Amino acid sequence: MASKSNLIREYCKANGISEVDFTKDVMLQDDSDGNGAYIKEWNLSISQPTDAQLAEQESAANKEEANSVVRSTRRTAYGDIGEQLDEIYKDIDSWKARIKSIKDANPKS
Repeated sequence: MASKSNLIREYCKANGISEVDFTKDVMLQDDSDGNGAYIKEWNLSISQPTDAQLAEQESAANKEEANSVVRSTRRTAYGDIGEQLDEIYKDIDSWKARIKSIKDANPKS
């Protein structure tokens, strides 16, 4: 199950808002009953979503969370940008092959 913040991000994207600041646009708070986070404050120009509207974003939010893990794994495997530039300078074809193998081993959804 996707996090509440990712469900909200996807809801906002679907409604024309590309960036959400969770310190001023939308404030989440965990409830004391252990039911997870709820929207405490909503300061965006679109309507606050219902639980049903957030549930509609589950697939997109799950995909984004999975792709976030892939991006992180790739970033680590790519290595330092300075070393990559040196590798490109020395043998760009070898660099391309290495980057392709990293992408192939870590496909996005």
